[in-house]
Amino acid sequence: MSLLERIGKYAAFGASSIIGEETNPILGGIAARHGRADMIAVVVSVALGTWVATLALYYLGLWRIEWVHARWPHKRRLLDEALEMVARHPWRSSLMLRFAYGVRLPLPLACGAARVPIGQFLIGSGISCWLWSLAFAYLGLVAGGTALKLIHFTTRLDVRLSVIAFVLLIVLTYLVRRRRSEQGP
Repeated sequence: MSLLERIGKYAAFGASSIIGEETNPILGGIAARHGRADMIAVVVSVALGTWVATLALYYLGLWRIEWVHARWPHKRRLLDEALEMVARHPWRSSLMLRFAYGVRLPLPLACGAARVPIGQFLIGSGISCWLWSLAFAYLGLVAGGTALKLIHFTTRLDVRLSVIAFVLLIVLTYLVRRRRSEQGP
């Protein structure tokens, strides 16, 4: 693989990390474990990809928060709660934005809307993105073998699909119940 192809591969990997969330660094760690990717390149591409995306969300919140409210009115409560969190703890909000499950997208928008200083946001979000990327890529590197062994316990495709469907059903049930409990009665 040429240098340009490798750069393109890791750039695409990093750019899709804001959508792939934890899956990207974990899969990158698994690929590194099997010699199909470079661990450092995985961490750097995922960290930079998520960092650039959160910076774009920060500027969207800084310049166009009213447009965001108008575009997604059903998310207004979530954005308002994120704004309250940022108003109380601007540094912690910047620092923990990759680890704040459920508010990863609204939190950088709220940091921009709350006018968190750009230097503070860059440092906090950078630390968050780099630590998050490293932690989940390392998890894929270390525990990826276990996940692959779990999936390879049988050669029958129907059994594999049933196990995957069962795990997805459990995760989906958990997420629906969590969302309902957050919304209240």
